[in-house]
Amino acid sequence: MAQITLISPTTVIAITGMRKKLSEISGASVRYKLSSLSPHVNWNIQKHIPWFGFTTSSNYYYSYGKNNNTSGVVNVSEGAISVPHGWPLEKVSEDQKGSKMKGSSRFFTIGLVAAWYSSNIGVLLLNKYLLSNYGFKYPIFLTMCHMTACSLFSYVAIAWMKIVPMQTIRSRVQFFKISALSLIFCVSVVFGNISLRYLPVSFNQAIGATTPFFTAIFAYIMTFKREAWLTYLTLVPVVTGVVIASGGEPSFHLFGFIVCIAATAARALKSVLQGILLSSEGEKLNSMNLLLYMAPMAVVFLLPATLIMEENVVGITLALARDDVKIIWYLLFNSALAYFVNLTNFLVTKHTSALTLQVLGNAKGAVAVVVSILIFRNPVSVTGMMGYALTVFGVILYSEAKKRTK
Repeated sequence: MAQITLISPTTVIAITGMRKKLSEISGASVRYKLSSLSPHVNWNIQKHIPWFGFTTSSNYYYSYGKNNNTSGVVNVSEGAISVPHGWPLEKVSEDQKGSKMKGSSRFFTIGLVAAWYSSNIGVLLLNKYLLSNYGFKYPIFLTMCHMTACSLFSYVAIAWMKIVPMQTIRSRVQFFKISALSLIFCVSVVFGNISLRYLPVSFNQAIGATTPFFTAIFAYIMTFKREAWLTYLTLVPVVTGVVIASGGEPSFHLFGFIVCIAATAARALKSVLQGILLSSEGEKLNSMNLLLYMAPMAVVFLLPATLIMEENVVGITLALARDDVKIIWYLLFNSALAYFVNLTNFLVTKHTSALTLQVLGNAKGAVAVVVSILIFRNPVSVTGMMGYALTVFGVILYSEAKKRTK
């Protein structure tokens, strides 16, 4: 069997054979025109390519035909298409492959990073606007809208668009583990949204940057995992920066500060617990599949909470919509953005290196701070900015220390 391997949505590389293939994009499909030895016979395969270039682990079978209308079967498995010996293909050189891949890959990655930044900063600023400036004071209901959207979009992305292979829950124990993670996830998101009612985005981001500090604490308490002394030393500027920022924050609010610290700690706890609970190979889920299962569980947790703690929130929202229909569009757009935060985070993680991701992550927080100050015009102090800068510097040192000790 001759074999061609999918390298990207626009490129196919022939591994064995004699003749070169031609490919062209056609909507969401790629058509591979394979020339046979006979000049009178042209073969065409049309295979649906999953979005963003991901392939599934299942076997799919596609028909092929030639000019006399005969047909057969093409086996597609693990990102490779196997065709009969009657279709000789020419091996494409590394130079040819590189020239085709380099330009498209660079623009694709830049686009992903731009989408990642836009969705992250967009959902943060829109949450702040809704909960603080607009006066929609229902953070639990807002979070439930986010989780509902994540449930729906996750299913569409995985079951229909096949962005990643669907992974199933294999046992009741694994189900309860994911449920526990979902509950902690709910707490972190709800508390983070509550804090935005009381704190400016700039200070919220400064506190959120202390996640490595809480991660190190929980990892030590729960797994007895000790880091090198240099790693712990780098956490000093992380904490010191937040202390300085708190003292110099003109809009400091004690309750908002406590809730934001709780949200940051819950986020770190989820990260550590995920490593413990889903550590076996049979239970590991990629982030997209984990979201597919956690999001509907989160809706189940949040629905009674919002009905009890945010009484008549649905009626109030509908009343607001009668006066200003824009609130519905705000909620729909904000909920969609909440899903795209997770999607773009997964894609950027896949298509960049760990070092690039760290740099981009640290820069993203700083960009969010600058944009929020420009939009909301919240007062800032030199002391507060110095404290935030020190925290970010500490996070960078922490990342470098972790990398060196691996």
